[in-house]
Amino acid sequence: MYTESTIENKKTPWNKGKLVGQKRPLKLKEIWAIRIHLQLDKRIRELALFNLAIDSKLRGCDLVELHVRDIAQGSQVASRAIIMQRKTHRSVQFEITEPTREAVAAWITHAQLKSEQYLFPSRIHESPHISTRQYAKIVGQWVTTIGLDRTAYGTHTMRRTKATLIYRRTKNLRAVQLLLGHNKVESTVRYLGIEVDDALVISEQTDV
Repeated sequence: MYTESTIENKKTPWNKGKLVGQKRPLKLKEIWAIRIHLQLDKRIRELALFNLAIDSKLRGCDLVELHVRDIAQGSQVASRAIIMQRKTHRSVQFEITEPTREAVAAWITHAQLKSEQYLFPSRIHESPHISTRQYAKIVGQWVTTIGLDRTAYGTHTMRRTKATLIYRRTKNLRAVQLLLGHNKVESTVRYLGIEVDDALVISEQTDV
């Protein structure tokens, strides 16, 4: 039986009172604005986190749990990586671009990380790596730095950004589905925010 004190002691959800729903992807000029800001401020860890979040298209829970060995041998970062997704238990492959490899390698060297360590360790003693909540807070700081409304953006912004850019360039819905590791094309349609009828036409045109 719940009492008033029991209810009051229940943990308040982190997103209570905040705008929830589909978050906007970043535009190219916004990606570069954030990237340049982080470079000028010499925020080595955040530049590596930002670039890798864009390239990998991983959910926040998968991104924060990456180990150094998942994407690098020592400070030598691979050009491609394969990660098992926690939510779907399916592997997803992604390319790591040269700017991202350079940023991540600089971070590994700066932090003196070893292969078995988490790529983004937490500064909080109780946590071995940054939490998804900490990651969300960092993303919020990135977007507000360049004058965007943080309520319209979130960790899913980072996951959606490159997928949206690829879709707009290629119109290849199946390719984007594979890149995101979605089980169903309908999930990709919702994620990209495109009309179902348009998606079906495109799918028919691109199916082999």
